[in-house]
Amino acid sequence: MDLKNVRRDYAQGRLCRESLNDDPMQQFATWFQAAKDHPSQTDPTAFILATVGADGQPHQRVVLLKDIHADGFVFYTNYDSQKGHDIATNSRVAMHFAWLALEQQVRIEGFARKVGRAESEAYFYSRPRESQLGALASAQSHPIASRAELERHYHELEETYRDKDIPMPEHWGGYLIVPERFEFWQGGRYRLHDRFTFTRQQQNWQIERLQP
Repeated sequence: MDLKNVRRDYAQGRLCRESLNDDPMQQFATWFQAAKDHPSQTDPTAFILATVGADGQPHQRVVLLKDIHADGFVFYTNYDSQKGHDIATNSRVAMHFAWLALEQQVRIEGFARKVGRAESEAYFYSRPRESQLGALASAQSHPIASRAELERHYHELEETYRDKDIPMPEHWGGYLIVPERFEFWQGGRYRLHDRFTFTRQQQNWQIERLQP
């Protein structure tokens, strides 16, 4: 497999200090809306979440952004999953959005904390019943003998809660990621990409351009 010539140039846009919002949350909102509106950008809410286990091993997976607060980003998961165990021992996390149709990437570093149960329940009950049952049926990240066993458990719960409210599992809910560092990346011609970081300095943000 010859991959050395698999490449393309980036020429859609430029990023300069004058065009950046001084607030990285506002800058993110602008880019996020553009990604949502772009006809070729699929799954704009998808991001890579990186955590570190108690043994120092990094772990990554794709999760979906479900809310943006004034102070951070919210996603939902099983607290007893690999990511939940990682966050319980080390709250430092990193996010990575890759909006390749726009030749843009955003990296965010910070820490995660659980949202309140009321907020988690409000989202849980906004989901389709099938997704609610899935959250109840799956012991996420834990081994299982077969898919048939998982589906059998799902259908048993489906019968148990037919015409009834599905209880939100105690081990399920949201995390708020509070950002302390952003990087906005815009692809550039000749691999001279534009990169700007925002680093939290108490109540302010220090903005720097990085070399590509």
